[in-house]
Amino acid sequence: MSTPFHSPATSLPTRQLGALTVPALGLGCMGMSAFYGARDDDDSLKTLARAVERGVTLLDTADMYGPHTNEQLVGRFLREQQARDKVIVATKCGIVMDPTDPTKRAIDGSAAYIKRAADGSLKRLGIDVIDLYQLHRVDPKTPIEESVGAMAELVTAGKVRFVGLSEASAKTLRRAHAVHPIASVQSEYSLWSRDLEDVVDGDSVLSACAGLNIGLLAYSPLGRGFLTGQIKRFEDFAADDYRRFTPRFQGDNFAKNLALVDNIAAVAADKGCTPAQLALAWVMSRAPFIVPIPGTRRVAGLDDNVGAVDVALSVADLARIDAAFPKHAVAGTRYPTAMMAAVNA
Repeated sequence: MSTPFHSPATSLPTRQLGALTVPALGLGCMGMSAFYGARDDDDSLKTLARAVERGVTLLDTADMYGPHTNEQLVGRFLREQQARDKVIVATKCGIVMDPTDPTKRAIDGSAAYIKRAADGSLKRLGIDVIDLYQLHRVDPKTPIEESVGAMAELVTAGKVRFVGLSEASAKTLRRAHAVHPIASVQSEYSLWSRDLEDVVDGDSVLSACAGLNIGLLAYSPLGRGFLTGQIKRFEDFAADDYRRFTPRFQGDNFAKNLALVDNIAAVAADKGCTPAQLALAWVMSRAPFIVPIPGTRRVAGLDDNVGAVDVALSVADLARIDAAFPKHAVAGTRYPTAMMAAVNA
């Protein structure tokens, strides 16, 4: 069984992912090891330590980040800082990476794979139980009932505390929840990714979450860094930076989206906060069950993000934000065409 959680040096307001209590802001760890250029483990370890110090004790990783190297990094942090009893560890399975070619990947939600993957994650993280285990993508070849059933067996075996999904549609969430309580769904949600609000066949992901008491882990709440206002030129991305291959960062889309970010920066300046803080505060304002998990590799970025918790948005503020960055105004899809089929599945 897991060690009881102890309070960090400071604390944040809490929110609920189903029955799991978490801080109102988490930390996405993916960029520390993959997709955004060269890694710097020393900086990342300092950032992880600062996160716990500031009360950002929900750490989100996945076996495909690296692959495997991000879980190893988080595991190293937990071991070296003796931090296991201070954090909530969330990880994911379901996207199988080709270690020799990161552009090749498959989705596997079979029971056998999920159980095998959980054992691998436990070993790399160096822990005896995963606090929140999530299916990274819904496998179209495997009924969601089989996938969630396997995860439920991991709960019974004491290897997992809570179960979550990622990029699941409202219909899939309801089917999954009928098998075993789903604590959370992790999906992209931000000022420039608002499809979770869209009603499809009479339902939306946000409505399903509200009705089923499922929390939302909002990944990329800062638009993969774009909403911070710090990204000005496509040419500044490293040659292997994932954003070079993402439609929203390419060609005319880059300039159109940059203009929207400039609008948000103006609102933030009047509000006396940074664009990142405004964007995160907006996400948190949407519903009490939403927990953004912005990623950062730097202590300064972590500290900036934490400041969002103190930004209160009035009705007038929200109206101004909507006018500055209208729903669905973003140019370009959030993933390349081939990857879009796996979101909201």
